[in-house]
This record gives sequence, C-alpha cells and structure tokens, in this order.
Amino acid sequence: MFNNKSVLITGGTGSFGKRFTDYLIKNYSPKKVIIYSRDELKQFEMQQHYNASCMRYFIGDVRDKERLISAMRDVDYVVHAAALKQVPAAEYNPNECIKTNIYGSQNVIDAAITADVSRVIALSTDKAANPVNLYGATKLASDKLFVAANNMSGAKGPRFAVVRYGNVVGSRGSVVPFFHKLLDEGITKLPVTHAEMTRFWITLENGVEFVVKNFQRMQGGEIFVPKIPSIRILDLVESISGNRDYEIVGIRPGEKLHEVMVPEEMAHHSLEFDDHYVITPAIKFFDKTVNYLKNKLGEVGKPVEEKFEYHSGTNPHFLTIDELKLLDKVTL
Repeated sequence: MFNNKSVLITGGTGSFGKRFTDYLIKNYSPKKVIIYSRDELKQFEMQQHYNASCMRYFIGDVRDKERLISAMRDVDYVVHAAALKQVPAAEYNPNECIKTNIYGSQNVIDAAITADVSRVIALSTDKAANPVNLYGATKLASDKLFVAANNMSGAKGPRFAVVRYGNVVGSRGSVVPFFHKLLDEGITKLPVTHAEMTRFWITLENGVEFVVKNFQRMQGGEIFVPKIPSIRILDLVESISGNRDYEIVGIRPGEKLHEVMVPEEMAHHSLEFDDHYVITPAIKFFDKTVNYLKNKLGEVGKPVEEKFEYHSGTNPHFLTIDELKLLDKVTL
C-alpha cells in the first residue's frame, strides 16, 4: 500500500522512526519518506544510513502547526511517533509534556486535515490506560483527540486511528540498554524499583509490522492493541545478568507496578481479533456508521467478555528467561 506513496513520520529519528523507515524501504517503493523532527544532529546521523532518493528530512517541532502543514503537503500517510516519553521527566516538567503530547497531537490532526492526507496512525502507550502519571494522562488525551478527529475531518477527510502497545525491547532510553550499560560499568546488583513489577513486552520489529498492518485494517476511530507477552522484572534481571542479584531502589515518580492496555471500564467498547484487540470509539460519529466487527482486511472480531481487562500481571503469556535471553541477543 505504500508503493509510490508519500509517508511522513513525526519524531522520525527515534527508535521506531528508524525501524519503520527501514521497513518501508526494504518492502515497498515509496515516493517519499519524510522524517520530521526537531534534532538536526539526529537527522544528520540518520541521513548517513538512510540516504535513498526517496528520503526527505524536515527540521520541525510538532508544536509548530504551520511547519507541519508545510511538511504534509502531498503526503498520503502519517505516523505520529513524536512525544516526550520519560515518565520522571514528565512529572518534573509537566507543561512541556503537555505542549508536545497534547497540543502537538492536535497540531498533527489539524495539519493532516488541512493537507488532506489519507490516513494517520498515532502511537500510544500502555500508560495511557488508567493513567497514574502525567505522561500516561497526556497520551490518553492524545488518544481521545485522534479518535474524535474522525468527526472533525468529515466523511471524505483523513481517517485517524491509534496503536497502543507496551515496552519496546531495546528502544532508546529503555531498561534493557540501561541494564547492559550498568553491567559494562561493573555494577554487580542491578537496580529494581519493585520486585513484583510486570510489563508488556514487544520487539521494535513487531511494533512496526503491527502499525503497517493497521494502516490496512483501519476504518477510523480504532485504538489497536496487539496481543503480546508480559515479563517479570526479576526474570529480565536474570536473563541479562545471569543471576537474580538486585537492589531495590523504590518506585519512580508516576510509575506503576503493572500496566493495562485494555481497561475493564472499556470492555463494553472492546473487540477481540485473532492477534489483537480493538477499543472502539465511545463517541458516535455524526456522518458515518462503522461496523468495527469486520475490518478493512475482512478480519472478523467478537466482543470481549464483561469485565475483561488486558493486564500485564494477569496476561496468560509470560516470556521465559530463555526467551528473554534470545530476544536480548536479537536486539543487541
């Protein structure tokens, strides 16, 4: 679907943006792949590796709507990956997080409607479900904006959807490279915030493939949630260090013990498919009726059970220590 099409990625120099770019170039023949971000050094470094004739690099911030409108001219598809994502940083700098994650999201929506793009997918996080930290709260607000944008765009305007998933193995700033760095520095006991902590776990490659598939599935208004495994933090410690020696450092500001991707309160709006869930809009669209039980690929879902919750601590699929070791080798 991306052959001879133009794709723009906000926050395109991040871990997801680089892997998504790599996937597009290897599997399709896009007309243009536009990397939109505010860091000129990261763009320069990315340009050394991704320099195909289809590549374009735009310096810009999602806080700047006019620049977004200019960058989206003649663009077909947009992936909105730009965000301030560090939980403690958001707690200490709340207004900056709000400016990027909420106002920036609205700017992406307005620019996409103005430029008449075809489809937009925004990346979300498990922390947006029942949020207890500012980062999660801003991403929940962003999710709501992108769902409601399907009303703003009208019957023939852009379609907007959201992809929500958990921790990405080995992504920049995540726990796996942090643990490896500490071990390389000679640390013998890895820092753990709480011994009972669990997290959803997905590889960057699987995240990219899920986003690509949802561009094909989407009708507009969905929050797509992949069925992925969970991990126990002490299993992760053992898989990386070879033992379970750890030091409890306490839960960071805004951190949860477990994560939720489909909260129980949204069970009556949620559908189960073979490899994913869909949270359908709680609002009614004024100019269209959408049957979310059957997506654009012809896949058929079913309503989840009453009081269903997709929770990292009760997830039926946990990765073993050997599986974590294998993933670690693949993502190094």
